[in-house]
Amino acid sequence: MKRMTALFSAALLSAGLMSATAHAQQDPAQDPAQDPAAAPQADAPAMDFSDDQLQQFADASQEIAVISQDYTERLHSAEDEAAQQEVRMEANDKMVEVVEDSGLDVDTFNAIGQAIQQDPELMQRVQEMAES
Repeated sequence: MKRMTALFSAALLSAGLMSATAHAQQDPAQDPAQDPAAAPQADAPAMDFSDDQLQQFADASQEIAVISQDYTERLHSAEDEAAQQEVRMEANDKMVEVVEDSGLDVDTFNAIGQAIQQDPELMQRVQEMAES
């Protein structure tokens, strides 16, 4: 269940990631001047991902955002808790498949998702990869 929650969080994050591109592109230029304390976060070992991994994350995130949107609509249409649980499990299976097909494992995908929440520069890099 924890794994599923993490993937749903990542899916919601990816949907937000794609829609926040213009805003995030402005932030890195402003951050160093406004908040020099934010810079040490970029050196954290958990944020040491290769460009290939970030590209895989960006590609998978786009697919997961579509899956998330589709299954969110289905979840709202579900009649009862059992039907909702079935929709969640099916969505989770599809998201795991997308992540694994991208070449990442679920833990790495989730770690990148958490890292970009904490590092605006990393988020911008992933957004640029998603756009190209």
